[in-house]
Amino acid sequence: MTALVVAALACAIWVYLLAARGEFWRAAQRDDELSLAAPPMNAWPRVVAVIPARDEAEVIGESLASLLRQDYPGAFTVIVVDDHSRDGTAATARHTAAAAGAADRLTVLSAPALPAGWTGKLWAENQAVKLAASLPDPPEFLLLTDADIHYAADTLRRLVAHAERSGLVLTSLMAKLRCESAAERAFIPAFIFFFQMLYPFAWVNRTERDTAAAAGGCMLVRRKSLAATGGTESIRGQLIDDCALARRLKRQGPIWLGLTDRVRSVRPYRSLGEIRRMIVRSAYAQLRFSPWLLVLTVLGMVIAYLAPPLFALGSVGLPQWLGIAAWAQMAAALQPTLRFYGASPWYGLALPAIAAVYVVFTLDSAYQHVRGRGGMWKGRTHAPSAQKR
Repeated sequence: MTALVVAALACAIWVYLLAARGEFWRAAQRDDELSLAAPPMNAWPRVVAVIPARDEAEVIGESLASLLRQDYPGAFTVIVVDDHSRDGTAATARHTAAAAGAADRLTVLSAPALPAGWTGKLWAENQAVKLAASLPDPPEFLLLTDADIHYAADTLRRLVAHAERSGLVLTSLMAKLRCESAAERAFIPAFIFFFQMLYPFAWVNRTERDTAAAAGGCMLVRRKSLAATGGTESIRGQLIDDCALARRLKRQGPIWLGLTDRVRSVRPYRSLGEIRRMIVRSAYAQLRFSPWLLVLTVLGMVIAYLAPPLFALGSVGLPQWLGIAAWAQMAAALQPTLRFYGASPWYGLALPAIAAVYVVFTLDSAYQHVRGRGGMWKGRTHAPSAQKR
């Protein structure tokens, strides 16, 4: 009887996910709708891109060069905030701008010492936001981005046109992560799938829904709307700062989030260990550092992802058929994301094993938090007690 109940519950979970959770699995919210046509305005608004960077010499050159090549018709400059890098990040940024003949469009700041209660990224970002606001002609928009993001030349024009036409306070694109190594092909599409499941993009994009999320690699924000939320200071201790900012901005007006081929991360994840570090850094923060949410999450993952193949392969009768049905549903649900990433459809059948690894990573994230090593990133740990919840 227990086997039947668990198998039925797993199958019911997947029926709900496919039928009633914003069709997240279709991966249908794309930037294809971001028209190149200019919005009806006399001039394109001024934009300042903000790049916080710590030890990013390997990737910032390509990222910055792609920004400086934007075909944006309005005024557009870039601020790089060097967050105590030890690898020549600032020098690489300056060299890239000079080689592009755009040294006058780049400002490089050095972040002050990190104060208690701030994450390094947000503290660095805050310096650039304050500088942009103090300019004689402050920008209408800030493009908050990361040092590893490569932009197609028409991206900024599309983002601004969409934001102006729809009155958006936040327009965000989920940068397409690298999917080349064996580890990336196995785990990156699932990572995007899980993110969409947590924050269905269709719900994010509806004003009547409370669901709010953003992708920190590419966020076009109205500067005055950001200031009205309290600015980056209001989320200064958040590890998952993009979604925290999206929640605050959605109170100011409509937001939009979509997948894209135009914005790509050039950061490689060559091994499972590198993907583990990415997940472990913030997984427990996603659960608000709650042991109870951790237990419920692990239990839910076991029932939804691990139980179906166990019943399908090791049971008989109705529990077996329910297990097969649940496994088939999850494999089918992953297919649109696999196609988007050009990964083999057979990874759909492997989703239970992939999910099991993510469960281990989540438990590891909680363990690192207990050890005082939570949120580890480039030599820094995170103190959640300093967060504003």
